[in-house]
Amino acid sequence: MIEFDEAAARSVEAMYLTPDVVSQRMRVLDMLSPKPGERVIDIGVGPGLLAHDLARLVGDTGRIVGLDMAPAMIKMARTRLAALPQAECVAGDATALDFPEGVFDAAVSTQVYEYVADMPKALAELHRVLRPGGRVLILDTDWRSVVWHSSDEARMARMLACWDGHLADPHLPAKLGPLFRRTGFTVARVEIVPMLAAQWQPVSYAAGIMRAIHGYARGNGAKYGLTDAETQAWHEDQLRLIERGEFFFSVNRYAFLATR
Repeated sequence: MIEFDEAAARSVEAMYLTPDVVSQRMRVLDMLSPKPGERVIDIGVGPGLLAHDLARLVGDTGRIVGLDMAPAMIKMARTRLAALPQAECVAGDATALDFPEGVFDAAVSTQVYEYVADMPKALAELHRVLRPGGRVLILDTDWRSVVWHSSDEARMARMLACWDGHLADPHLPAKLGPLFRRTGFTVARVEIVPMLAAQWQPVSYAAGIMRAIHGYARGNGAKYGLTDAETQAWHEDQLRLIERGEFFFSVNRYAFLATR
């Protein structure tokens, strides 16, 4: 598990400000379609970028609650939302939502539930706090969908296996539909949201995730049989591919819209 301290929070914010993740955020807003006056919870509010957009869309008569477990993320989100009185951020756990039944019209969570070990409990809590007819949008990555060019595919596979280790479920989207249905939700719509870098772009999700995986493997690689030398060789190989114009990265995220 990654510890989301202030440095990690700043890294996440920088990644979420890249054009490809901004585009993802627009897709999420389009699918969720928040209305003026609605009450929405953002589970895993992170740096507050999505919550900020939601707050503007629900307006003064609406309410946005951003929830996160990381104090550094809550601090960053509260700063971003300070001028919007209809928005607040609270500390909390996705598996134990401290809200009354049926209090929200909609819920959203992006890149969060892959960190949650008890998904049936988390979805039951979502179901409880949404009103009848309320909707939820969950977006997560299935890391089996990654296509990442490398000069050493076996080493790349070991690096990605190491990265998988920081998640409770790196393949959650494949199971999310049945989990929704067993909890009492109806899945209304599913869309693929690709993160694609067909060439190197230093301000991109691909660049951010490359830094994140490199940093994680340097600190945790030994637990997954990776040596420091292998981690460094992987990073140097990517830099060489970038110099030669041969960088390629793609991974799929999956957005599920469901109704209670």
